[in-house]
Amino acid sequence: MSLTAPSSDPGAPRFRVRPPANWMNDPNGPFRWRGRHHLFYQHNPDAPVHTNVHWGHVSSADLVEWEHHPVALTPTPGGPDEAGCWSGCVVDDDGVPTAVYTGVDRRHTGLGAICLARAVVPEDETLTDWKPLPTPVVTGPPADLDVVMFRDPFVFSSGGRRWALVGAGHADGTPSVLLYDCETLSDWRFAGVLLDGDDPVAADAFGDKAVGWECPQLYSTQSGDWVLVLSLWDGDPCSTGYLTGRLEPGAEGELRFAPRTGGRLDHGRDFYAPAVLQEPDRALMWGWSWEARDQDEVDRAGWAGVLTAPRVVDVHPDGALRVAPAPELELLRAAEPFVTAPGRRTPLPAAYDLTVTASDRTTVSLLRSASGAQLTVVLDPDEGTVTLDRGDWPRARPEGSAPIVVRAPAGKVRILVDGSLLELFVGDRATITERVYRRPDDTAELAVSDGSEVTITGWELVPPTHG
Repeated sequence: MSLTAPSSDPGAPRFRVRPPANWMNDPNGPFRWRGRHHLFYQHNPDAPVHTNVHWGHVSSADLVEWEHHPVALTPTPGGPDEAGCWSGCVVDDDGVPTAVYTGVDRRHTGLGAICLARAVVPEDETLTDWKPLPTPVVTGPPADLDVVMFRDPFVFSSGGRRWALVGAGHADGTPSVLLYDCETLSDWRFAGVLLDGDDPVAADAFGDKAVGWECPQLYSTQSGDWVLVLSLWDGDPCSTGYLTGRLEPGAEGELRFAPRTGGRLDHGRDFYAPAVLQEPDRALMWGWSWEARDQDEVDRAGWAGVLTAPRVVDVHPDGALRVAPAPELELLRAAEPFVTAPGRRTPLPAAYDLTVTASDRTTVSLLRSASGAQLTVVLDPDEGTVTLDRGDWPRARPEGSAPIVVRAPAGKVRILVDGSLLELFVGDRATITERVYRRPDDTAELAVSDGSEVTITGWELVPPTHG
């Protein structure tokens, strides 16, 4: 199955990774193996609700056509993951792809165990069969740290050695990232706290709302900087952030992260738990976009959750995040654009890739309701802002639907829409991910106003052709 099959649900994305049915949340273990990219994800194969968590699995040769594989990890009755195979990563362990994940039992109360599962036939490029090890490599956090949240291992290499991060939260409300030495993947040694919420740069970037940092991810850049990606937990998922800095040796040869700047990873309200794949010449990121509609609508649709388009992430010289859609996504563009200049109202397809560049204040409308209200993106280069206003398309989540204003110097945006998934790239410095569900009486059309000097090009997304 190369693309997710069309659905009777008009909000269903077709070109992004999601299971054909039922629940999805966090992307897990993006991994390159024998010429294919593999992605795993939290998945309930039985219903569109968050319970009974397995690992779903897809792979792709080109980052745009994804083949669905059988479920990779299944909870083991009576085992350390009997209540769920939660988030983690996949690494190459001496030629054997190995999943490193959070196992939770019936009494976990927020504390997971770190478990391993190995590919049964590592020579197989599809990696369809996995065997979990019966005993966790880490049964829980160090007893003297008063940790009340412990999950989401991420393995990386630095200084010729293998290390792992684990997301944590402490009883006093301080979030942290714990560090382990795992040079031998079956033997983990606690190596201290990499960073916690008392760090002044982290506190300035994130505030003090989060009581736990989930899904820690780390990637290096050509400049020698490292970027620490965090999902901020305040009892529920609340937002995502990043810190740019350096990995420095600790007093006894361990590592510590010294941040120099940071900020919001994505400015939208429907983006969480991103996962990063470090490649030799770039780092790729996927995030989870949850449903922002009522559960009864989700039940009728029969599916929940989608992964974002792959993003290439790096840093600017000033330490700010650099982010852009993966260039492979251009394979989904139709042979000819459906719009090449601003003009009259132009019908919009269900999935499209639109670029707008403006030298003065410009309003781009993407949806019009029966009452005449519009969903707009306003570019204001003089003010250095881009504003998404979707107020007439409410979200069924507590964050509401107020306009989102992003400050960025460039008067350029790229808009990727696939069904209900809207991803807005503001230059290469900010992103906004939101779920917008078209209603039967909405009109999806492009209209441009205000701006006197605007260039605009848009392509419908279509299945790639192979010639």
